[in-house]
Amino acid sequence: MPDAPDPNPAKTSEAAKGRNRAEPGDSDSSDTAPAPVPANKPVLTIALGALSAALLIVVLVLWGEVSARDSTIVQNKNRSDQVQGDAVVLLAQVDAAKTAAAVLQKKIDETKAESEQHKADLDKATAGAADLQARLDKATVISTDFQTQMEEAKVASIKHQGEVEIATAQTAVMLTQLNKAKADLVQVQAQLADSKALAADLQVRLGKAEKLLAQLQKPAAKS
Repeated sequence: MPDAPDPNPAKTSEAAKGRNRAEPGDSDSSDTAPAPVPANKPVLTIALGALSAALLIVVLVLWGEVSARDSTIVQNKNRSDQVQGDAVVLLAQVDAAKTAAAVLQKKIDETKAESEQHKADLDKATAGAADLQARLDKATVISTDFQTQMEEAKVASIKHQGEVEIATAQTAVMLTQLNKAKADLVQVQAQLADSKALAADLQVRLGKAEKLLAQLQKPAAKS
């Protein structure tokens, strides 16, 4: 597992460089100071070389970590910029979505209002239909009653028509009898006229006969 990057690589590298500068100083002081034992100088040199090599390795490692950290920071910055750009785009999309949602909500409210109006109109139409149905039922009852009356009137008319036909037949018979009676009356009147004429003639004849009789009686009286 890789070591975690040092949070303060600059301070670490500066401390390492300070130690690096201090250690050559120490070596200088050790070089200037009289060595108590000349046999230990190669050992100290080797130790200092090893320490310098170790410090160099540490510096290189720290430098690599710092470079990696800088690269990570750049990458993170790039990612942050990209995220900010995406956030701006997303915010614009959110605003557009809010606007579209507001428009959709307005349409929903308008549709709801229209639905309520349609419902009210439907209720009104239903009430009107119920009223019309009641009127239709009433008209149906009246029509049925009128139909019944028409049937009764038809039966009465048929019955009356029969009576009328009978009365018409009787009237025809009576008219025939009346015509016959009129003809008889005319005949009787003619006979009466003839009788009157005959009576007048007889009256004339009777007058003549009476005059003749009177004339005949006068000579008989003279004699």
